Amino acid sequence: MVSPRTHAGPAPAAVGYNLAAIALALALGGLGVAHVINAARQAAALPAAAATSDPALTRSIGGRDLEIPVTWFRYGEQPEAGFVSQVELQLHLPLGVDGALLPVDVTLLPPSRVRPSARLLDGVYLHRFGTDEAEGPPGLVGKPLRGNEGFAGETVWYDPLTADPFVAKCSEPVAPGAAARCLRAVTLGPGLAALYAFDAEVLVNWKRFDAEIRQRLEAIGAY
Repeated sequence: MVSPRTHAGPAPAAVGYNLAAIALALALGGLGVAHVINAARQAAALPAAAATSDPALTRSIGGRDLEIPVTWFRYGEQPEAGFVSQVELQLHLPLGVDGALLPVDVTLLPPSRVRPSARLLDGVYLHRFGTDEAEGPPGLVGKPLRGNEGFAGETVWYDPLTADPFVAKCSEPVAPGAAARCLRAVTLGPGLAALYAFDAEVLVNWKRFDAEIRQRLEAIGAY
């Protein structure tokens, strides 16, 4: 009687080698996935300016050397680096309705040339408010200024609930079909301030205004 043949299993050494190879492949795959995820997170955290591939120009103002992408300048710029009295930029930010991109003109200046809007609210605007109140974005109070003191057609919008409020002064359109224009001035830090000019439509996202701009200005060394 012939005994049935039995199949010999793989040698223990071969099994161990195969298991080690599989473990190594899984480990390398896991490291690769982790690296991809970490790189994606880092890229997402980069400010828009830091991630741009645009060439940059150096401008020195307020004791700071700013590295600014050429596409940010509002007007044509010469490539030579040097000290300047002000820097004129234009940023396109997602501050419109449903996140639409809208232009914000940014002028960087020494603080001695700018009085922050929050200080103007207490020192100038409050004493010139009329009796009316304008309707506008939720969270902001709109107070027209008295026209007999040189502020005809101007309204101040401010957040009444914070110690360092968002404040912007907006002027009525100068031409039919044009948008109302607003100004906001802030101190960025030692040696530098900023004046922002933008369409009144931006006020719909006033709570995000400073954060959106700060992200970009930090990337060029302005904060």
